[in-house]
Amino acid sequence: MTNSKDIQNLTDDEAALYDRQIRLWGLDAQKRLRGSRVLLIGIGGLAAEVGKNIVLAGIKQLTILDENNVMGIDKYSQFLIPYGATGNRATLSVERLQNLNPMVAISALTDSNVTKDDMFFAEFDVVCATDTSRSELIRINKICREREICFFAGDVWSLFGFFFTDLQDHEFVEEELVSKIESDIDDDDQPLRKKTKIDQEKQLAKKTDYFVPLEDALNVDWSSESYAPLLKRTNSAYFTLQVLLEFRDKHKRNPKMDDLETLKELKNEVCQKINAPTNKVNDELLRVAHPLNPACAIVGGVLAQEIIKCISKQDAPFNNFFFFVPDECSGIVEKIGH
Repeated sequence: MTNSKDIQNLTDDEAALYDRQIRLWGLDAQKRLRGSRVLLIGIGGLAAEVGKNIVLAGIKQLTILDENNVMGIDKYSQFLIPYGATGNRATLSVERLQNLNPMVAISALTDSNVTKDDMFFAEFDVVCATDTSRSELIRINKICREREICFFAGDVWSLFGFFFTDLQDHEFVEEELVSKIESDIDDDDQPLRKKTKIDQEKQLAKKTDYFVPLEDALNVDWSSESYAPLLKRTNSAYFTLQVLLEFRDKHKRNPKMDDLETLKELKNEVCQKINAPTNKVNDELLRVAHPLNPACAIVGGVLAQEIIKCISKQDAPFNNFFFFVPDECSGIVEKIGH
């Protein structure tokens, strides 16, 4: 994360632009945002929402890494690319992001994340990877842990979406209500009687939360003594995600509607690997196609919120999976892995 020595005072223009945010989360938090450097891998519909929100929040630098040219699915959710434009997605997304906040340095890289080594990732405080294979996510997460870089990964398929957070040992401050008891001697005819008044006031408390790497969170043995009792209450979204990630690793692409039968067959293999019953996979969530804008907006909004909380060190983060489940129309947080 950004060191205190890297945090500079805000200019008058920045103080004016971020006035409402400073009132919300404080000057120190805004300064931390102003000193942060974020890498966004992939710039589809989900990442477009994330990029928009963190640029508006006032980070220092956003680098977009995406080797792909504009695809047909981008018209459903990628609002940063001008209509009818052709070419690299990262390059085409810069202008509209820059217009949102000219004070943020925004750049695009058009090569693949698989070619990037440890030293490349060391230039950033936060890495957020989207539309990336499971094996590559695990590789990048390991690099981030070694370099003490905050790591996020997320995706949306149709209306189903998720993100994962690994902040390692994360310190933050959180408001707590503290009871304050005051006792006074009564001045009436009974001097030994006391009046007791209980007030509550808000105080900032320093806390630490601990995170596990993505590999540990995905490779849970659900027949183990620790996890077998938790199997019933764990949402099916986690197990469905495993199937979708496995498909992407095997076929080097995202699944489509006509891949449903292949996905149903793949769930047997995935569930056997993690010792989970196949009925924990929600077949309806496997009916996936291109990411749809409503889900991208919801998951991207919450993911951006978590990135801002991480950088500003304000409030408790989600630890460690967040799922948006369309048939329940709800967001669910699951903490999985030791």
